[in-house]
Amino acid sequence: MNELQREIREIADEKKALILAHYYQTMDVQEIADVVGDSFELAKRASLAEQNVIALCGVRFMAESVKILSPDKTVLLPAPDAGCPMADMVTPEDVLRLRREHPDAAVVCYVNSSAAVKAVSDICCTSSSAERIVRSLPQKQVIFVPDQNLGAYVASRVPEKEVFPHSGYCPIHHAVSEKDVLAAKSAHTEARLLVHPECPPAVVAMADGVGSTAYILKTVEAAPDGESFIIGTETGVVERLRATAPGKKTYLLRDRFVCPNMKKTTLHDVKRALERFEENIMLDEAEMLAARASLKRMIEVA
Repeated sequence: MNELQREIREIADEKKALILAHYYQTMDVQEIADVVGDSFELAKRASLAEQNVIALCGVRFMAESVKILSPDKTVLLPAPDAGCPMADMVTPEDVLRLRREHPDAAVVCYVNSSAAVKAVSDICCTSSSAERIVRSLPQKQVIFVPDQNLGAYVASRVPEKEVFPHSGYCPIHHAVSEKDVLAAKSAHTEARLLVHPECPPAVVAMADGVGSTAYILKTVEAAPDGESFIIGTETGVVERLRATAPGKKTYLLRDRFVCPNMKKTTLHDVKRALERFEENIMLDEAEMLAARASLKRMIEVA
């Protein structure tokens, strides 16, 4: 650790704070975290932690999820302007409109969404639990918000359900094309392609494995040394794999596979947040209660 990283750890210990970092954060931020994980794993770990101060190094919807499951804790978002374009593509009004259009359908909400959208949904899901959640529902019709690509993936895996996907998408994953896949496979003929289901259906269909960030990490880490993988998700995952699985060869599916919002958090931001307790996430009580119900339904199934 460098001097600034050591200072942050000392402040966190002094303030009895837990530092959480998403896999897409820069490696210097991941290195100071108590826990590195995907968005919902971080929220669960926060709810089980003895610390009452949580610094979430990620984007706003993640900090909101932590607050929803840990309402009595102080939740800090070191980069207050770190948002999620996909989460911003769906509003509570969109969900209510879709309910009117499909009155017999259940609303499944990807965790990459605001607290307000979770509050008007029936149940949440993660990328790893989406298929299981949809299968568990008694309804034959499902409204899936906000990610059209994850919705399409679930629809292909659960053909007995009629899925109505919202039009949202992750701009970073959605930009991947079949041309990118062909170029990567041509450059690395021995490599297996692992992609996140937020990628377009045509890209998903060309993959050797499809799953969440955690799935991709576990698959590569469990493989024998010397194996090669093309990674179809944010560059932070490749950076982490090069540290945790140095015996494997990992290649990014395309150049510029970077989430600019995830890279907004700096070490100085984390230090300032812990010193000043900025930015403290606050949510409407009724909205938080309704959103918690949809998250807890997911936990019961998943």
